[in-house]
Amino acid sequence: MATETTLILFKPDTIEKNLSGTVLQRFLAENLTIRGIKMMTLSDELLAEHYAHVADKPFFPEIVAFMQKTPVIALALEGDNAISRVRDLLGPTNSQEAPAGTLRGDFGETMMINVCHASDSTETAAAELKRFFNEGEIFSF
Repeated sequence: MATETTLILFKPDTIEKNLSGTVLQRFLAENLTIRGIKMMTLSDELLAEHYAHVADKPFFPEIVAFMQKTPVIALALEGDNAISRVRDLLGPTNSQEAPAGTLRGDFGETMMINVCHASDSTETAAAELKRFFNEGEIFSF
């Protein structure tokens, strides 16, 4: 098993429903370790970079509006196969297809209102961690 660090963003629905502690506890219960955590407001520029793959789509302004509705919590989690394990804990992106027992199945509503964003590969995780955390904000111990 490879030790990996992945990015998770607690989306505005998680913040508004006061589920941050519940969601974080589920990750920690799986022996994932916090390496960085902070609350932040997402700028137009950061969202354009993060969602560059859909920035030309007609629904992009809706994503920006949603992601700026509240601050988000950015989390760097480390563990054995952390990327796939986090995605398994979350369940499918579409909350309506996510089984009970997954975070999205238990707390999500739609494709967008789906609790968290999580990196989908080691390459994506590396880029996203640099995008959301400055040097010195991710810790090893």
